[in-house]
Amino acid sequence: MIESLLPAYVSCAATREESVPDGTLFPEEEALVARSVPKRRNDFATARACARRAMGRLGLEPVAVLHGKRGMPLWPEGIVGSLTHCDGYRAAALARDAYALSLGVDAEPHAPLPEGVGELVVRPSERARFAGPPGGDAGAAGAIHWDRLVFSAKESVFKTWYPLTLTELDFDEADLTFHQEDDDDDRAAGGTFTARLLRTDPALPPVLDGKWRVEDGIVATAVLLRPDWREAGGAQEG
Repeated sequence: MIESLLPAYVSCAATREESVPDGTLFPEEEALVARSVPKRRNDFATARACARRAMGRLGLEPVAVLHGKRGMPLWPEGIVGSLTHCDGYRAAALARDAYALSLGVDAEPHAPLPEGVGELVVRPSERARFAGPPGGDAGAAGAIHWDRLVFSAKESVFKTWYPLTLTELDFDEADLTFHQEDDDDDRAAGGTFTARLLRTDPALPPVLDGKWRVEDGIVATAVLLRPDWREAGGAQEG
């Protein structure tokens, strides 16, 4: 699913398994989750199993994936990437830095956000857009839960932003516009989105482009920033 949102030069691996065999983690990784509850450990381990599959597809030897501040994965030199995990889906996306400056992926259960969370995530301008087209029918996939889609897309934006700036980006500091595309598969829906950054940084363009998809109970989003975004006129494709 994630792979459908990113160019072919991005190596993606995903699983719907909730756990992996003992011994999957490197000792350095085990130390990071030694005191974690089982769910946290399973999320951590399955995402890293995906990361090592993605590494292999890039011709890399498997290595431990530790993390820095804000849980930012620490990749081998010359590699950029992103991890995501939710109930029913885990994925990793990696690319060589010659092709991608930064990237972010996110997956979430396709369900409404918990009560009260939407008000923190969705800006009034975004909510007003959802009252009209492309607003909501995804055919057999059912109505799109736009609040959850906004949450996921902003997570992908943050994961793209943070490695380049090492600063926080709040939910209300990106204003998103979504576009829905026709899909021959009536079990899925998807399209593109643009994120206008309300707090800018010279490391990134003022607008990031991304892609989204809803399928099999999961909403997935992805953003990719190319190294040549300045030469491309300050915009880029997700």
